[in-house]
Amino acid sequence: VRWMMYWIVFSLFMATETFTDLLISWFPFYYEVKMAFVIWLLSPYTRGASLLYRRFVHPTLARKEKDIDTFLVRARERSYEAALRFGKRGLNLAATAAVQAATKSQGALAGRLRSFSMQDLRSLPEQD
Repeated sequence: VRWMMYWIVFSLFMATETFTDLLISWFPFYYEVKMAFVIWLLSPYTRGASLLYRRFVHPTLARKEKDIDTFLVRARERSYEAALRFGKRGLNLAATAAVQAATKSQGALAGRLRSFSMQDLRSLPEQD
C-alpha cells in the first residue's frame, strides 16, 4: 500500500512538474528542492507520499468516484464499439484483397489451362 501511494503521488507530481517546470525552473536551487521533495516522498521516516495521498489524493478520488466510474463505463463501451468497427473494416479489407488476388490469379490459371489442347491430352498414353 505504501508503494502504491508513493507511485500515485509521484506520478501526479511528474505530470504537474512537466508543465510547471517551464515556468519555475529558473528559480535558484529549483532542482535541489525538487530532489529533496522526491526524497521526502520516498523516505520511510517522513512518509511524505502517504501524508500527501491521505490528505489530498484520496479525498479527491472519493469525491469523484461516481464520475470516474461513469467515465470508465463509457470508455469501455466506446472501446468495444471501436474494436468491432476496426475488426469489420479489417475483415472487409482482407476479403477485398483476397477477391482481387483470386481474380488476378484466375486469369493466369485460365491462360495455363487454355494452353492444353485436346490433342495434347489425347497424346498421353492411356493407362488401364
